[in-house]
Amino acid sequence: MRHHKILIIGGGTAGIMTAAQLKRKDSELDIAILEPSEHHYYQPAWTLVGAGTYDYDKTVRKQERYIPNGVKWIKDYATAINPDNNTVESGTNGTIEYDYLIVATGIVNKPELLKGLPEAMDKGVVCSNYTDPKHTWEVLKNFKGGRAVFTQPATPIKCGGAPQKIMYMAEHYFRKQGIRDKTDVIFATPGSVIFGVKDFAKTLNHILVERDIIFKSFYKPIEIDGKNQEIVFEYTKAEESGCAIQADQRLDEEIVGSSTIRIKFDMLHLAPPQGPPDFISSSKLAYEEGPSKGWVEVDVNSLQHKRYPNVFSLGDVAALPTAKTGAAIRKQTPVVVDNILHMIKTNVVGDLSYEGYSSCPLVTGYGSMVLAEFKYNNVRDSDPLISRIIDTAKEQYSMWLLKKYALPYLYWNFMLKGRM
Repeated sequence: MRHHKILIIGGGTAGIMTAAQLKRKDSELDIAILEPSEHHYYQPAWTLVGAGTYDYDKTVRKQERYIPNGVKWIKDYATAINPDNNTVESGTNGTIEYDYLIVATGIVNKPELLKGLPEAMDKGVVCSNYTDPKHTWEVLKNFKGGRAVFTQPATPIKCGGAPQKIMYMAEHYFRKQGIRDKTDVIFATPGSVIFGVKDFAKTLNHILVERDIIFKSFYKPIEIDGKNQEIVFEYTKAEESGCAIQADQRLDEEIVGSSTIRIKFDMLHLAPPQGPPDFISSSKLAYEEGPSKGWVEVDVNSLQHKRYPNVFSLGDVAALPTAKTGAAIRKQTPVVVDNILHMIKTNVVGDLSYEGYSSCPLVTGYGSMVLAEFKYNNVRDSDPLISRIIDTAKEQYSMWLLKKYALPYLYWNFMLKGRM
């Protein structure tokens, strides 16, 4: 049976960063990463790939380049966790014991949760930057006008702003191609607002009006018909308030039930439903009930498990009331590292606390971006130094340069190596 002082499940952003920072703090630590993939992806750039302004091949590199020196890479996948015995079951390596466990599995796509999506995904005019951004670009290039629908599920998703980022990029692309005047651009969301933080929502709402983008709130996608190019939404506000549905004549909406609406499309981009891996949601580490059901149960500040003190979780799989982004992980990692090192020495966590910071680089077109930074309770948390020079709540060319050039460089050369 394998045994490691610290076992990390997941070799994505959270797992690699945490291992790298732990090794920088204590090079003698016995650390193993359980991760089956041979490749590591920089997914934040997939928005740009889908808009034809970034090379997909530059978003993928060999995983072995980023496993920190001295860290054991177990090329396998987890199948079960038994925190009572401090063990993890793996696909081919059997049982692995640990003293401390870090759960950093990330989030997985679950297209089966949306009727018709598995059959339609990444085929024809149905596309998603979450699964195949190269296909998104092909759909955009082939689009000649009509109805372009952009939507997202009611489940949590990684980078909640990504579905609207590609919508802004696509709208700009249609203008550049001279087909905007014969195109309806629709953003349909199960949510009530375009963005949860007021300062950034103000800018985005202005963009919606200025660019004649049709915003549909309380639209929860429930069925996709890829062959007939139709999508069915449940209008959730009607259910809550008892309001009658009125069809939008501009879009030829068809009311097909007491709270459902069908829309035809000429292209559809969506984020698929997402959730925690099955072995996580079925484990004792996950919430059994409530709004966080299936996600890892941790203290929102210490990131320590509430019932198993030698277990920590960070990144997309942790039940934290903030956006699931790489920027959030950058702030979570030092907290986990400090708390585990304190646990090893004193059996109690340290003083570092995660306050919910996350960031969403909202690309609003070719050459413009809003940098939305916030923390728990949707409180704006913009960098005080940068904010003295630039209002990041407004569209900025400098932020576009940050997104396209600076952030990928920092990711590969600093973040994954534990240097920031």
